[in-house]
Amino acid sequence: MTPYPDTATPPARAGQRAGRAACLFAASFIVACLLATCLLALAAPARAEGLLGEIKARGYLNCGSSPGVAGFGVPDAKGEWRGLDIDFCRALASAIFDDPGKVRFVPLAAPARFTALQSGEIDVLARNTTWTLARDTSAKLNFPAINFYDGQGFLVRKDRGIAHVEGLDRATICLQQGTTTELNLADWFRTHGLAYKVVAFATAEETGRAYDSGRCDAYSTDKSSLYGERLKMAEPDAHTVLPETISKEPFSPVVRQGDDQWRDIVAWTHYAMLDAEEAGIGQGNVEAMRREALSPDIRRILGLEGKYGEALGLTNDWAYRIIRHVGNYGEVYARNLGADTPLKIPRGLNALWNQGGLQYGPPIR
Repeated sequence: MTPYPDTATPPARAGQRAGRAACLFAASFIVACLLATCLLALAAPARAEGLLGEIKARGYLNCGSSPGVAGFGVPDAKGEWRGLDIDFCRALASAIFDDPGKVRFVPLAAPARFTALQSGEIDVLARNTTWTLARDTSAKLNFPAINFYDGQGFLVRKDRGIAHVEGLDRATICLQQGTTTELNLADWFRTHGLAYKVVAFATAEETGRAYDSGRCDAYSTDKSSLYGERLKMAEPDAHTVLPETISKEPFSPVVRQGDDQWRDIVAWTHYAMLDAEEAGIGQGNVEAMRREALSPDIRRILGLEGKYGEALGLTNDWAYRIIRHVGNYGEVYARNLGADTPLKIPRGLNALWNQGGLQYGPPIR
């Protein structure tokens, strides 16, 4: 057998060295993977917190609101903000901080609302804003949940004798810029072969004053807003809202795209208020229900079973906080828009699904 030269390595020894090298490489790879996993685990909570973490660190929520829409967002005589959208932001603050007062309201005219949200000036926009495909996509916004179903209508003077929208052929119509109102008008009047003229204004206040002064034959906007605008007229009883609704206006709070956790928190704040109403839990009985609840559904809503709050990045009693401080959806609706308010807007489509409406809260489970 011919011996291997001294400068050569026998096959067995070469295999051993190759094996050791492979083992070292594998060990290094495993260590690198473990290190990467640890780094990801450390980074994950910071990313998961996202905007929620910023809000907690800041100590309050920035909520974009209407500068003045009765029933939705308007300061009262003492400067205290009131309205359905205002209460929604207070519900968010309650879920996060257990304090409905930890929210700052930023009143925004319609043309400025999306810019304020996109720039980060506000954390959430709660301002009777219609969910449309264009806003959902090109504006890079998310609409987490419909908190009010509305539609566009018309306010007219009773002495004009106009009983239906068809009577507005060749009419001059006042409306606010930066809303879906103008496109809805164009679509409806073109479809019905009617002529009209638009007079547009920057704010709802300017629009209402122009209509009241006689500059136009009708005032067109969302019907819920028209009930409030009518109360501002010099002679409210001299005006009426026509019966027709010419569009679908699903109102939703709005958030920026790219933060799924924050979108979920905003959506489930609304759903929790609906689920609470359906379960019969309100401000007046929430403490008793929490002490005595046997129903699994109620116990989950109130944070007595499961870890559903933790899944949102909140405490498990997040929904209980909302109900205790703000109330369920029915209570908020009654307080701001219902029969005992000047607006007296019927629940209609905004009743719960099991009471003939469209409001439906997915289950907390």
